[in-house]
Amino acid sequence: MARMRSAGLEQAARATLGIDNILKGTAAAGEMGDFVFAVTAAKGPSLQIDNERPIPAFKAGALWIVQTHLNTGTAYKYAWIAEGKPIGGSNNLPAFGPDSYAKPGVPQGKLTGPIEVPGKIYPNVKTNVWFYVPAQWDGVTPLAVQVWGDAQFYTGPRPGEWRVLETLDNLTAQKRIPLMVSIFVQPGTGPDRNQRSIEYDTLSDAYLHRLLDEIFPVVAAHVKMRNDGYSRAIQGMSSGGIMAFNAAFIKPEEFSRVLSWIGSYAALQRSAAHPEGGGEYPTMVRREPKRNIRVWLQDGSADLDNGAGNWPVANIGMANALKFKGYDYHFSFGVGEHSNAHGAAELPGALTWLWRDYDPAKRSQEFVQEPAEKDQPVWRVVQLNRK
Repeated sequence: MARMRSAGLEQAARATLGIDNILKGTAAAGEMGDFVFAVTAAKGPSLQIDNERPIPAFKAGALWIVQTHLNTGTAYKYAWIAEGKPIGGSNNLPAFGPDSYAKPGVPQGKLTGPIEVPGKIYPNVKTNVWFYVPAQWDGVTPLAVQVWGDAQFYTGPRPGEWRVLETLDNLTAQKRIPLMVSIFVQPGTGPDRNQRSIEYDTLSDAYLHRLLDEIFPVVAAHVKMRNDGYSRAIQGMSSGGIMAFNAAFIKPEEFSRVLSWIGSYAALQRSAAHPEGGGEYPTMVRREPKRNIRVWLQDGSADLDNGAGNWPVANIGMANALKFKGYDYHFSFGVGEHSNAHGAAELPGALTWLWRDYDPAKRSQEFVQEPAEKDQPVWRVVQLNRK
């Protein structure tokens, strides 16, 4: 309707986007890269997306509308400009591509759970676990394994906000990822209100053993699983990002593929052994022997800056450390805040990259830095937000 400037556009925009969002300047909706934005303003505003030239709005009744196409597989920041001043906007607008949507004829996997798993490694702590098996599985062949932290964000009704299950179905059908069981693990609940941070941010092998010794056996009672690190990947966002990297860095023979969204490489959990907690990782990666792992990092320039650290700086430090040491890594750096939006939008590409050249006949592979990455310079910061 916006493309054709059809009659009834104003009413449709109000119904779809919500009047509160329209008034705040945060009304946006899109699919397959086609987006509509709406706002109220006294004079004709324009919409600036990232740092591109502002797009003039057109009038639809009492609303101002912009319709445009955005490249998919990433996230954007936008703001309205009215009388020279910014209005509303967001730094976390995901543009999902076709592989993030359910497709006719693509079979859906089966999600089982939640299963409550008690633990001894963290006494009096219980965890909810789900597992997702592809429709193509024969029920006999051991499956590769993908672990997902913060399960509660990805296991709700379809379509999920972050479209993880839809992505898994599509990539499996296209054979861009192997047949694998996805294990979704919710942070534990117990007497300590800070249990998630204790599990995820602590630089130790405790949570790794929670996964391997207490959670995996529960899933293995239902699903045959590969036990080689070459066939195991682990994902996390925020504190889950450092959890995922920590697991692979400590035991690369158990997990060799890491997907880290807005990773908290920061001093959130300190100890005598690691006084600066996860903030030590960029230096540790440079100084310690190279692990045989593959790592996808994602962060945004508007991510957190607090007493525990600066997330964009830490992730840039991690990317440069991995590059310096010759790791097989990818760094996706955008404009977002502390949000899943960018990571989820690029998930089809990230999973394809993470599992590329996987061969189920193998149990190991030497991960080497791609030649194209070797030729790239190190990551640097350009001043954009100050005059």
